Order: sequence, then C-alpha cells, then structure tokens
Amino acid sequence: MRNIFILLLVLLPLHGLTQKSDFGNWLNYFGSKTIKDNFNWHHEAQYRNYNEIGDLEQLLLRTGLGYNLTENNNNILLGYGFIRSENYIGTTDEKAIINEHRIYQQFITKQSFGRVSFQHRYRFEQRFVEDKFRMRFRYFLSTNIALTNPTIVDNTFYLSAYNEIFLNTTKTIFDRNRLYGGLGYKLNNNLRFEVAYMNQFLDKRQRDQLNINIFLNL
Repeated sequence: MRNIFILLLVLLPLHGLTQKSDFGNWLNYFGSKTIKDNFNWHHEAQYRNYNEIGDLEQLLLRTGLGYNLTENNNNILLGYGFIRSENYIGTTDEKAIINEHRIYQQFITKQSFGRVSFQHRYRFEQRFVEDKFRMRFRYFLSTNIALTNPTIVDNTFYLSAYNEIFLNTTKTIFDRNRLYGGLGYKLNNNLRFEVAYMNQFLDKRQRDQLNINIFLNL
C-alpha cells in the first residue's frame, strides 16, 4: 500500500508536462465543536499562497451550524463563507482583489471498514462574487488508511487521499477538480495533522499545492 501511494505521488505531476503549472502552498485549519445534543459548530480558515508563503492568492473563512442525524456518521450543515481572492492581472505583477460571500448547504456521511475509512460530502453553494450571483455543486470523496494501528486511534499515522469535483449550474458545467494525497497523524480524539500534495485541474491549466492541515475537534 505504501509503494502504491508513493507511486501515485510521483506520477501525478507528470500530467502537468503539457500544461501550465504553478506550485503554491495552502495553510489550513479545520475546527468542529459540539454545542449541545447533536448540534455542532464548524469553523475553518485557509491561507492560500502562490508561492511557499507570503504571496497571497486567497484567504477563505468559513463557518456553519451542523446537526448529526446519526452519531458520528451523518451530518447536515448550513454555512457561510467569506473569500478574498488576489488574482494576478495577465502577466503583470499587479493584482485584482475580488471579495466573495458564500452560503452553502452540505451533507456528510462516513463509513469505516477496519483500517480504511471513507467520507462522502455533498455541498451546494450560492456565491455572491462582487456584483454577480453564481451557484455550484461539489462532490468530495475521501479515504484514510491507518498505518501504525489496526484503526485510526490515538498516536496513529495514516494515509489520506481525496478527490473533489466542482460543477457549475451554467453552460460551462465543469469548474475544477482537486486530487489530494498525503500523510496524516492523529494525536488524540481532538487533534490531527496532515501534510499532502494537491493537484487542482482547472479548465485549461492546473495548479500544484503543498497542503498543511490542522484538524481540531472539541
């Protein structure tokens, strides 16, 4: 399994030999706090850079109120996100700043089979991008595979991978696709970390990112 994962990380960048590819860095924090009974508060911050760090591409702040339909396996959520994008204008060094407000609804379901766990996330977004309104559907499928214990418990290293596709409601349906693979460590029930490579396929180009993720559950 480890050899297959390493081979995947080696082969994925080869797709970019015929496309423009830029390498950036994403620093991400994901938090979830139980409020009362089956309700939970989701909150996250993502700091996305064009380079290793310091050249801001996008700042994303997202929050939401969720409800567990069943214990730990099925969750519905209504949320809001603010996104500030700083996009380069053509080939110049100047940037255009775009602010977006986003409302979203999502459903998450999880399954576990020994060392392997899966998560499906279905998300529908209503996006207010400056003076334009857009809608988008996202489907996210992830898997984690325990390495140093029979399951992902405290003090466990694990492999993490996901694929997420973004679909618009306009004539240009395909928006982007993200493919992710990396190594994670679960310290305890509250805290885990991941370091991973992510390739983002856009319409006519792709972006490569190093992702550093922190997950905190309270």
